[in-house]
Amino acid sequence: MSDIYDKVIELAKRRGFVWPSAELYGSVAGFIDYGPLGAMMKRRIENIWRHYYVIREGYYEIECPTVGTESIYLASGHVKGFADKMCQCPHCNEYFRADHLAEACGIENGAVLSKEELAAAIIDAACPSCGETFGQTEVFDFNLMFQTNIGPGSQRKGYLRPETAQGIFTDFSRLLRFYRQKLPFGAVQIGKSYRNEISPRQGMIRLREFTQAEAEIFVNPQEKTHPAFARYADYPVDLWAIEQQQNNTAAITRTMRQAVDEGIIANEYIAYYLALTHELLTSIGIDPKRTRFRQHLPDERAHYAIDCWDAEVYSERFGWVEIVGIADRTDYDLRAHAAESGDSMTVFVPFDEARKETRKRIVANMGVLGPKYRGKAAKIAAALAEAMPGPDGAEVVVDGETIFVPGDLYTVTEEEVEVRGAEVMPHVIEPSYGIDRMIYSVLEHAYDEEEVDGEVRKVLRLAPCIAPVQVAVFPLVNKDGLDTIAREITVDLQDAGVLADYDDNGAIGRRYRRQDEVGTPFAVTVDTETKEAGTVTLRDRDSMTQVRVMIDDLVPTILALIRGRTTFADLKSE
Repeated sequence: MSDIYDKVIELAKRRGFVWPSAELYGSVAGFIDYGPLGAMMKRRIENIWRHYYVIREGYYEIECPTVGTESIYLASGHVKGFADKMCQCPHCNEYFRADHLAEACGIENGAVLSKEELAAAIIDAACPSCGETFGQTEVFDFNLMFQTNIGPGSQRKGYLRPETAQGIFTDFSRLLRFYRQKLPFGAVQIGKSYRNEISPRQGMIRLREFTQAEAEIFVNPQEKTHPAFARYADYPVDLWAIEQQQNNTAAITRTMRQAVDEGIIANEYIAYYLALTHELLTSIGIDPKRTRFRQHLPDERAHYAIDCWDAEVYSERFGWVEIVGIADRTDYDLRAHAAESGDSMTVFVPFDEARKETRKRIVANMGVLGPKYRGKAAKIAAALAEAMPGPDGAEVVVDGETIFVPGDLYTVTEEEVEVRGAEVMPHVIEPSYGIDRMIYSVLEHAYDEEEVDGEVRKVLRLAPCIAPVQVAVFPLVNKDGLDTIAREITVDLQDAGVLADYDDNGAIGRRYRRQDEVGTPFAVTVDTETKEAGTVTLRDRDSMTQVRVMIDDLVPTILALIRGRTTFADLKSE
């Protein structure tokens, strides 16, 4: 008996939401095509994400190449450490992620085990492909980045980006100038990322090419109180924090103010974006009763992160699935790129009031420094002015060379200076959304079946704001001018920015069923009464109830319904 996943994917393929990529040639796991309805729904979800982060939060969007030079990923650590632990079945030669095999054998948190521990854990595991027992099998690292060459030959190595974030970090200095040198500020990016997954077997949940929507928010490390926190201070969400996971108890419900005050969430920025994420996911149709936020355990959290949470959505096939990650990444990324590139990656933060400080300053004795260092003397003297004196001398770097200058070649003076601020390396708050996983979750939560008049009605109860087709327009019959009126209504809706589908093919009931199955929230029927009274029938997909609406009021009524400014129940009560 098929589960809801099979039903959702069958409908998605048949109705043009999602197809296997290059199906003509057998397709390859981990790649999908969005069909006409799926591509439109994807754009709508991306634009809702933009509404939250660009329009409301004020973080401008940038767009960077999907191919990056090797230096970027050396700095970020992806070249050295972006790997999964892999093994190969000795019987059928298929490759698998060793941590997934271990977890299938009842081992918890397989991703944090060493290669040796995983090899021991999977000895008695059965191969998912051939069914044979693995036995003693080597576990080894497999880097997930797709490698390429930039330009002819292989002189310059590049990679398809494994995340959109690095482009924002490498643009940090220009973004800082764009935002007038003031913290906090942020930038967002929506686009393709690539990971050469070992054995993707979860459809849209695990892809080799996928769409990410990420925000990188740069904040003062000493000021992690969000300026608009009041917006979400009383917003409650379900938190599966470290304590609940370790004690194997259910998630707890807390407002964001409570969670921060109780020390469950590290700071207001993390709490703010947990609540914003919950609101966003709910707005696109993900069931809040099947949503929770799971805190990363200490042994799985990145060593540089202060706090990290995953928004998880429940799927009947896959269980709890991570679709959003929200982390306080400290200054790890900027510090790594500063070290690799030589750029400072800092922001000058002025003090409220200037401070007086006593500082030591080295003054070179050029009479002895010049003859000793000759052509480098001037550069060494300049470097000494910024150096810290040690007990026997000072170290300076000139033209990439570290030089020790003995203490008898300079004098140290103390002077009182006025300090108006300090150079600060910002911390980064990162909400990272997996758009494809969000789309699958929406489809699964929206799918429904019910019996109507002795038949099974399949319906996608999509939120009107993300439905690919927002309204269908039907002439009851193709005569007496009803089709002409219906076409005119369709054009009026389209001119108002509504994606309207004109359909005159088949019985009216069959047309309703077609639109229900693709999630069209509203349908307009032009009938004989239209010519007499100037009204049409407006039908609601979910309740299947109908109201009569004046043609002149139709466009503003549908716009209000799509934007959530009114409900169909409000129309019925008028």
